[in-house]
Amino acid sequence: MQTPDAAAGSDTSADVKFRADVREWLVENLEGEFRELRGLGGPGREHEAFDERLEWDRHLAAAGWTCLGWPEQYGGRDATLRQQVIFHEEYAKADAPSRVSHLGEELLGPTLLAFGTEEQKQRFLPGIRSVTELWCQGYSEPGAGSDLAAVTTSARLEGDEWRINGQKIWTSLAHLADWCFVIARTEPGSSRHHGLSYLLVPMKQDGVEVRPIIQLTGTAEFNEVFFDDARTEASLVVGEPGKGWGVAMGTLTFERGISTVGQQIRFARELSDLESVAKSNGALENPVIAERIDQAWVGLRVMRAHALRTLASGHDNIDPRTAAGQASVSKLLWANWHRDLGELAMDVLGAPGLIALPDDLNEWQRLFLFSRADTIYGGSNEVQRNIISERVLGLPREAR
Repeated sequence: MQTPDAAAGSDTSADVKFRADVREWLVENLEGEFRELRGLGGPGREHEAFDERLEWDRHLAAAGWTCLGWPEQYGGRDATLRQQVIFHEEYAKADAPSRVSHLGEELLGPTLLAFGTEEQKQRFLPGIRSVTELWCQGYSEPGAGSDLAAVTTSARLEGDEWRINGQKIWTSLAHLADWCFVIARTEPGSSRHHGLSYLLVPMKQDGVEVRPIIQLTGTAEFNEVFFDDARTEASLVVGEPGKGWGVAMGTLTFERGISTVGQQIRFARELSDLESVAKSNGALENPVIAERIDQAWVGLRVMRAHALRTLASGHDNIDPRTAAGQASVSKLLWANWHRDLGELAMDVLGAPGLIALPDDLNEWQRLFLFSRADTIYGGSNEVQRNIISERVLGLPREAR
């Protein structure tokens, strides 16, 4: 196994050139109509210049900067792990806008490459690579948030179509998506992770209703999605019917992959900006505040070390329990760190941070409010700790 330094250590000559190409392209293209997009978007801010960011994503695609790690036969570059890390690092350092196609490129695309049929790859990968089809993720339900195995949304096969009925919740960007990858129960009477299937469902149809969920920040990037005899083709099940649990777990593993390196750079920028605020308003003179800022910098290094170690282990031939543990540790690290940064921001601001108009939150107030959700969405802290204790450490299962 590679060490973390081997996975993302010193650049080879080819990597040096690749890094220079990425950096040069970003400098040249984050100008003109795209210059004002710098720093926009991301969790809690997906409403910012969405149409313009979509055009930016398509501009990236036209230049060959999407889906770098995919095989060339499917439109990728066959980029090495190191080169993919370099791209995400340079993209974040350039303060380029948050991507609108993350769910398709980083989650569904790799899932189709790993589990999909050739027909499914040919049908969907081009639209993901060119950012002409947007995707959302139909996992969580009102009674099955972080407990994915408890989903009750059902699908039954009728002739050459699946008919889907049920409800999903906290579905990011469902109001803008063309397609949804849905976990549904296709075997009546089955329970837990048995009898589930991974379906690809078109969103623009009469049987799908999307309702926005207004958040503490006043924005609405999450949604409820209702399926009322929604339909999709019989062939649009990824993997074998009834065995979608393994496919769903594969998607979650991809979710906490290479793009997290860029996330950490954005976190570092937030922390650096907050430290500047603490210097300017005198909060840094408080030894407790100073120590918490130092601890936050240490936390970032821990996150990076874990991410690089996880990436070095790869996805092939890895024990599923190990993969689950790595993903859960990653989620716990970044979610708690970011929530704590929001709390630190409020302490740095002091009393003025408590004053806000409903439609006029500053960046730190928005960070504080939205980061409360970090430890819940994508799998709550409690569920992540159960995964580590039960599946990795072999401790007794929690009473259910």
